[in-house]
Amino acid sequence: WQKRWINSEYKTDFGKFKLAAGKFYGDPVRDKGLQTSENSKFYAISSRFKPFSNKGKTLVIQYTVKHEQKIDCGGGYVKIFPSNLDQKNLSGDSRYYIMFGPDICGSETKKVHVILDYKNKPHPVKKPIRCKVDGYTHLYTLIIRPDQTYEVKIDNEMVVSGNLEDDLDFLPPRKINDPTVRKPTDWDDRIQIDDPNDVKPEDWDEPEYIMDTSAEKPGDWDDAAHGEWHYPMVKNPLYRGEWKPRQIDNPNYRGVWPHPQIDNPNYSPDFSIYSYENISIIGLDIWQVRAGTIFDNFLLTDDEVYAEDFGDETWGETKGPEKEMNIKQTEEEQERERLTEEKYFEQRFKKKLERKRDSGKDGAARNTMEKEEL
Repeated sequence: WQKRWINSEYKTDFGKFKLAAGKFYGDPVRDKGLQTSENSKFYAISSRFKPFSNKGKTLVIQYTVKHEQKIDCGGGYVKIFPSNLDQKNLSGDSRYYIMFGPDICGSETKKVHVILDYKNKPHPVKKPIRCKVDGYTHLYTLIIRPDQTYEVKIDNEMVVSGNLEDDLDFLPPRKINDPTVRKPTDWDDRIQIDDPNDVKPEDWDEPEYIMDTSAEKPGDWDDAAHGEWHYPMVKNPLYRGEWKPRQIDNPNYRGVWPHPQIDNPNYSPDFSIYSYENISIIGLDIWQVRAGTIFDNFLLTDDEVYAEDFGDETWGETKGPEKEMNIKQTEEEQERERLTEEKYFEQRFKKKLERKRDSGKDGAARNTMEKEEL
């Protein structure tokens, strides 16, 4: 694999990949993949293949990701590059065609990226796609079709689909608001209004701060040094803030005004936004706080059925044994912790008995009873 994958030399402190199946797996050989090995590092590695174009064909990008360290912040996505990429200078600034895969950071960011290049600008999909975060291996698939539709699958099940033109801002909108038409002046779109019958109470106006007349001038106060002493200001407990009339439903509410639409003169259809020339490199360009992610089963093809079958024959066959191994390891670890805790309390009890025996305060019967209670 070291011959097929080229490490970037853009930075001297990039993290290192190793070949590993991880702590738990379905098959010790088949589940070996590229694993990040150093915490708080950028990673940049790529593999080149014969250039091709997906013009007039379906493009399927598929691979597996295993965050067995239950990653708290870091990328798990891949990038597809053109053939002119200098692999030894791969960095976050390198132009890519497609970026796809999971990205996790804290409790808020747990999403799957789908970002496509169009006229040298990246365009992310507008639909939210949530990724898997359970620590097991998962299969991620992106399908881009010549009819300009796309589909994202996780574990060979569709999670989102749509039209590229609709779900990514490649092109100007087909329709725009008619600039020659304005909202009628008598159109009332306020849902609620002030109650005209609501009157401010007479005792409402109270200052926010008042003088604390209970305070006394300090005996060591020096007017010459500190100026004339004044009562300190304190928060007024009677202050109620700015008065506002209560809100009621607007009887004249007519809803949101529907601005008339016209064809956008700047819109021009493009039926080739799905296609790329000289697709030639797949790479990992990521940052990880906690290392341990394993990437495997990379596949680029124009056959959706083959991709699904390939996923079933790789991830599909090892996912069950992988989970069983993890559950067994967890149970064994819990048993070790239980025995360690038991031994700890047994030692504490023995020390307690020895101290009491030395002091001569308790008899054997008393000790036996306390051991049974413990």
